[in-house]
Amino acid sequence: MTVSLYNPGEEQKSILVFLEHEGGVLANVSLELLGKGREMADGLHWSLAGLLMGHQVADLAHEAIAYGADEVWLGEHPLLQFFTIEAYAHTAFQAVSDGKPSVFLLGATPNGRDLAGRLAVRLRTGLNADCSGLRIDPDSGVLVSEVSGFGGGVLALIEMRTHRPQMATVRPGVFTPSEMDRNKNGKVIEIPLVLEEDMIQTQVVEREVGSGIDLTRTPVLVAGGRGIEGDFLMLQKLADLLGGDVGATRPPVDEGHIERQRQIGQTGVVCSPEVAICCGISGAFHFVVGIEKANTVIAINSDPEAPIFDYADYCIVGDVHQIIPEIITALRSEGEIAHA
Repeated sequence: MTVSLYNPGEEQKSILVFLEHEGGVLANVSLELLGKGREMADGLHWSLAGLLMGHQVADLAHEAIAYGADEVWLGEHPLLQFFTIEAYAHTAFQAVSDGKPSVFLLGATPNGRDLAGRLAVRLRTGLNADCSGLRIDPDSGVLVSEVSGFGGGVLALIEMRTHRPQMATVRPGVFTPSEMDRNKNGKVIEIPLVLEEDMIQTQVVEREVGSGIDLTRTPVLVAGGRGIEGDFLMLQKLADLLGGDVGATRPPVDEGHIERQRQIGQTGVVCSPEVAICCGISGAFHFVVGIEKANTVIAINSDPEAPIFDYADYCIVGDVHQIIPEIITALRSEGEIAHA
């Protein structure tokens, strides 16, 4: 394999996190990576840095410090106002080449994946993509990344022993952000940039940001499996009454009953709701990891031996097509009484 631009003997004992932002707000996945990065850095007595690129975003640097970063490498330039792969890759390459972090973490988002792939090639290093777990071996300093495959049936542990930086993208919702500490001190280090317009082949002509689906932040998740036979309208009615949102296992997604953005589990979204209501779901491992951070799990299944009951706090054995409508009726009646 090609030799990377710097090796383990030249690395700095630090973890770098790519700080994504939109509309003046740090992306939740970046806060999650700062939280996990802080945990790993503390265990090794390493430093944690954030890489922030944009235009007039210095305030976000101080927010990243409050969420755990020891320092923020700040690249500010008008050409970085919107994400373009040429400008962001050029700036990130310069920052990583100068700072030589041991580990570089990015969110497995469209921009994070785009940037990670481009940088891995330029830095001549590897990339562990769509990870669901991370840890660093305390003796070797090697990052161990968990990556699932074959529909969640295989969990691989990947190491990068001879190349630096050790790069990984992590799916949103896998980790939990640290508590914000406004009193935490840190440094903001400006990256000296040389960016010219003729270096950027992409032009942002028009930009529209959609609302999208973010199941990682829903307080109540109503999830359906093969057992609901595609009746997600029924689940949506329940979710609306509870102020939550609808998710699904892989089979209904593959069958076209619901959007792939709503798939829960190792190959989908990892959620941490207050309540997860699992309807007609058998409880395969690759789904369960998507709700294991839920405070309360309620399972409804006609099979009393369904594995989902091993993970549930409350178990209801019965036909989901009878039980869910009764719950909806009861909730509506309570609402009418409350407003009477």
